[in-house]
Amino acid sequence: MLNMKNYLKRISASHYTTCSLQNLEELQSLHMQHIPFENLDVIRKVPIYLNLDTIYDKLVSRNRGGYCYELNGLFHWLLTELGYEASLVSATVRRMNGVWAKKDTHAAIIVQLDKPYLVDVGFGDSTILPIPLSGLERTDVSGAYKIEKQENDFYDLIQKRNDVERILYRFTTQPKKLIDFHEGCVFNQVAKESSFTHTDIITVATPLGRKTISDAQFIITENGVQQKKDLSSDEKDQILRSTFGIQI
Repeated sequence: MLNMKNYLKRISASHYTTCSLQNLEELQSLHMQHIPFENLDVIRKVPIYLNLDTIYDKLVSRNRGGYCYELNGLFHWLLTELGYEASLVSATVRRMNGVWAKKDTHAAIIVQLDKPYLVDVGFGDSTILPIPLSGLERTDVSGAYKIEKQENDFYDLIQKRNDVERILYRFTTQPKKLIDFHEGCVFNQVAKESSFTHTDIITVATPLGRKTISDAQFIITENGVQQKKDLSSDEKDQILRSTFGIQI
């Protein structure tokens, strides 16, 4: 059963219950610091269903993380419960090599305040701030971000690091329901073309950057500087528990 108070407690955000841009910023940042992006169920062939009760049990009751449909699906529910005007939207990811992933298989959120903002707690290494669709650039510890409008009401989320810009994904503002992502959720669980079916990915934001497990490597990023360590199986399990609060 969904419980807003327990969800807010899970992300240490019990005080941010009124609707404002400042509180939305805190909710997004705290969510990304407390609930990791992770694909452990995908790799272990544990089915993921687009059911809010199931997602809540995993993320809140069992102290797990998830990928975009789970993270943004449940966060969208929380925002609407708090009174925000929020809608799920679909996006197409542009991979590091410049190739576009399967169309409309990423889920994000648009929140309408004084103007519309893109909110995303389910993209891993990305902004921890709401980004306005107006084109205004916003900067956090992970880089600078802005949104550029394209033709036919498409928008690009652009990240700038070390003076290099790249498109993270392209989205529209047409509202979606969580069930609309069923095809994408299945694809990203089973397809060899999916980014999530090959190796473990667990990542969580920190005040100075990010902590990540990628396969058998632990990566700590602080102020743009990375430290990497190869892990044994036992070390990986220990870091999953101590850093991410996850026990498989």
